[in-house]
Amino acid sequence: MKRKPVDGRVFVPELVATLRRDGAQQELLSPAVGQWRNAPSAGQLVIPGASLGELEILGVQHHLRAPAQAAGLVLEQEGPRLARQPVAYGDVLLRLDPEASPAAAGSAAAEAAAEADAQGLVFCTPLSGRFYARPAPDEPPFVAAGDIIETGQAIALLEVMKTFNRITYGGEGLPARARVIAVVPADQDDVDEGDVLLRVEAV
Repeated sequence: MKRKPVDGRVFVPELVATLRRDGAQQELLSPAVGQWRNAPSAGQLVIPGASLGELEILGVQHHLRAPAQAAGLVLEQEGPRLARQPVAYGDVLLRLDPEASPAAAGSAAAEAAAEADAQGLVFCTPLSGRFYARPAPDEPPFVAAGDIIETGQAIALLEVMKTFNRITYGGEGLPARARVIAVVPADQDDVDEGDVLLRVEAV
């Protein structure tokens, strides 16, 4: 398990699934006992570091990611898919087919790229939770339209399972310095992983 220090006080727990090969297919295994939710759907492309949902362990929600060298389309799971799936250590979470419909995988990547182009430069939330634009109710917002922000700068708090996570600007494809065009969610809006938080432009 990796723990990312946030503001020296709050931690965002993160787990990485285990990879096991089963012939031509790949199996992603649970790294711990818990309740698994927000799983990728059948046909979705999984790449290294991709989100596999959340694993709740003793009431603490952990972000679950794909391991290095995981790659393929999610195969249909046998049996019912529950909103909160109880799993044990080593249980098979997903089966991937690296060779299943590469054209579909390429199409999905192309669609994602086209959507990013249509939106312009955007910073998206890495987690699902409640968005807080201010560090406290009586304090000014972290960022506002027109502000210049830099990589590593705090732009919001996100409440996940009653834990406040400080969200910092930065990521692949984003400039080190940017001007905020718009803060998309309203204060205390609920957001899902991947939702746009900021629209920005390079400066």
